[in-house]
Amino acid sequence: MHPAYFETRFRTTTSSSDWPPSFVIISACATTGETWPRQANEEADNRLAAELNARGVWTTRVTGYSPLTGHAEPGWAVEVDLQDARDIGRRFLQDAIYIVETDVLWVVSCAGDDPPVEVGTFSSRLEAPPSPQS
Repeated sequence: MHPAYFETRFRTTTSSSDWPPSFVIISACATTGETWPRQANEEADNRLAAELNARGVWTTRVTGYSPLTGHAEPGWAVEVDLQDARDIGRRFLQDAIYIVETDVLWVVSCAGDDPPVEVGTFSSRLEAPPSPQS
C-alpha cells in the first residue's frame, strides 16, 4: 500500500461529537499516483455524493491531506459496511479507503479481500471544530 495512506490527516467543518462510532472515509478524486483534471475530480466527487445521498445514510464532508506535501482531496465519511465501502471505492477507481471503528483508524485496499491495516487513532489525525460544551 502506498506510504501516503499512513501519513494522511483529516479536516472537517462538522463537530465529530455526533458522528457514529463506526464509519468509512471514501474519496472519488484521482487515485494516489495519478493526476486528473480538476473538473474530472469534481464530477467524480459529485457522483459519489449523489450515490451516498441516495442511500439515505449518515454522511459528512471530510478532506484528507498530507502534512508533508500539502496535497488535499475532499471525501466523505459515511456509515456503510466494509464490503459496500470497498465496492464503492472500486467503482470510483480508488486504491484504498479508511475505516474508523471506535476511534481506531484503518486503511484497507479496495482490491481483493486484504485485511485492514491499523494506522492509529482517528481523533489524533482529525482537525474539527470544538465539540459543543454541555
